Amino acid sequence: MAQVDELAAGIYRICSYLAGKTVGFNQFLIDDERPTLIHTGQYPIYEEVRAAVSEVLDPARLEYIVVPHFEADECGGMGRFVAEAKSAVLVCSAIGAAINLRQWDYAGPVEGAADGETVELGEHRLRFLETPHVHHWDSMMVFEETTKSLFSSDLFLQPDEQPAIVREDLSREMCDWYRMAGLFASEGPVRRVVERLDRLDLDWVHPMHGGSLSREVLPPYSQALQYESYAFDGTLFGRKLP
Repeated sequence: MAQVDELAAGIYRICSYLAGKTVGFNQFLIDDERPTLIHTGQYPIYEEVRAAVSEVLDPARLEYIVVPHFEADECGGMGRFVAEAKSAVLVCSAIGAAINLRQWDYAGPVEGAADGETVELGEHRLRFLETPHVHHWDSMMVFEETTKSLFSSDLFLQPDEQPAIVREDLSREMCDWYRMAGLFASEGPVRRVVERLDRLDLDWVHPMHGGSLSREVLPPYSQALQYESYAFDGTLFGRKLP
């Protein structure tokens, strides 16, 4: 079953570990006047994620389901969550709405967020950041302004099983995993985004995989993404291509 941890006021991490995978899979729930789920998890773990959400609030109350990019671990359960939450809207990047969710076999409401657009949840306020080619063309991240928390999707991950809050420097392991997986086509777009994120003066980073990073722990991860090698080198999950 997924583990649920409250990371900050009204912000919960829902973490699942899947057999044969080298990372954990996190979804994030914001309990507010307009409850929001960031990521849904893959379709096969929908019931597990839904049960975890229900430990905090009724999943039918969800109003926003945020899809940072179009990939199974980000949005595999989106249709089932929206079917239950009648007022829910899928939120993705502007390009994600144009090329994916509005062109998919899905008839529900979709909002494409342009860079800098915001949504008021009550006590929390989300600002959307378009981050193209940080893993996918349609990628975006979400900045929660009240807690100064970044929901960074696949950036700042740590492999293997990790606690809800990571307090050690696993930046080398992060870069090694990126190279092994072939996750980033090149370092340029990532480094451009990391420079932008540094200007946000973050208190927290909540990645899709691994534990959350506080302000005190974040610098070596940012430095590794600025100066180390981690881009695609012909290897996809350990399999070398010709």
